[in-house]
Amino acid sequence: MRTALTFSMVLMVIGTTKALTNKTIDQNMYMVTLVAPENGSYTVSPELPKDGMVEPGTELTVSATPDEGFSLDAIYYTFKGGMWGTTSVENFTSTMKITVDKDMSVGATFVESNLVDNLNVTHDVVYAQPGVKPLKYDVYAPKGTKNLPLAIIVHGGGWSSNNEDIMRGLARELAKGNQYVVCSIDYRWVNNLDGDEEPNYMHKLIEDVFGAIAHIQEHAADYGGDPSKIAVTGDSAGGHLSASAAVLSSLIGDAGFGESQGVYEYMPTYMPKGKSIDQVKEEIMDAIKVAAPSYGPFSASDFKQFIQQTKQGYLDAVSPAQHVPDVGNRAIPHFIVRGTEDPLISHEVVQPYVEELKENGQTVEYIQVEGAGHAFFDWKPDAQTRDTFAKYGVPYAAEMKSFFDSVFY
Repeated sequence: MRTALTFSMVLMVIGTTKALTNKTIDQNMYMVTLVAPENGSYTVSPELPKDGMVEPGTELTVSATPDEGFSLDAIYYTFKGGMWGTTSVENFTSTMKITVDKDMSVGATFVESNLVDNLNVTHDVVYAQPGVKPLKYDVYAPKGTKNLPLAIIVHGGGWSSNNEDIMRGLARELAKGNQYVVCSIDYRWVNNLDGDEEPNYMHKLIEDVFGAIAHIQEHAADYGGDPSKIAVTGDSAGGHLSASAAVLSSLIGDAGFGESQGVYEYMPTYMPKGKSIDQVKEEIMDAIKVAAPSYGPFSASDFKQFIQQTKQGYLDAVSPAQHVPDVGNRAIPHFIVRGTEDPLISHEVVQPYVEELKENGQTVEYIQVEGAGHAFFDWKPDAQTRDTFAKYGVPYAAEMKSFFDSVFY
């Protein structure tokens, strides 16, 4: 009996161990959810189990095919995390390899072919690398055209998230009609969020924007653009940075930023070879003819929580509202939109900048978009963001483009 009991106990232990092992394996598996596509299809290899549970380290190959009349926007995977609760990683070719290391949703999005058929789209042009992250931009250039005005977009995300990809919907809308070469730029994230040892204070981000503009001007002819005709736009944090590009360009210089008492000069992250800082300053100042900073803050008093600076001189220097030029010295027409339901940027944040522009004789069109919230110019693969863009982004991108046309055409 003692032998039989011991043997039974051994069997029980073995069974329990197997159950625990299986449970551990299940706990270490990741759930992969496939998002139903619209206007196209995609395949995943190897085929997923019915329950969607996949072992860590599994490499998935996703291949996408658009329906007739449509083109691939992106293959993507989305996971929980990041500033806005979810983060998407996107790929713009017909095949993407994904290594499963977390729970994720996988999918593909498609757009109408007439949005992209006449565009040469160039992704990830690196213009500088002052820190860990290479700084880059994307180009949406109408085919077979020359000397078009440049529309330069600066993305938002609290100066601390997103990249140039999130503005591709707006880029495609501004490129409609083949009247603009559109460039969507990236920049460093504020403080240490890029992994840089030294914090990237706000003026560094503005220097990145100036560096991107200098690089785009240098290569404008390659894209079919005219470096002397530039419109700048951006949303949210990019609204602040695009307004900074337009209004603070008079402060470009090499005397340092706050290193000497009362001296705040922006040194572009990229400098074209053979050009002096004064040449770059004049070229950027002269080229920026119009600005469309959307639902952004324009005074540091409205975004002090994002910058590790307290000196008033510094705060004034990164505030476009403190440096609006008189129209007699430099005309910079402004087109500004804000959603009436925006919980982040209130009318009281935008209106003082509008008044400052008007007091200096600048042309300004300020539209409050009824029913719109924040970030309606963003483009992400989730259906809600794309629906919001279709409802508000598309029509007000057309309004923005019309405003640009009034300056350039």
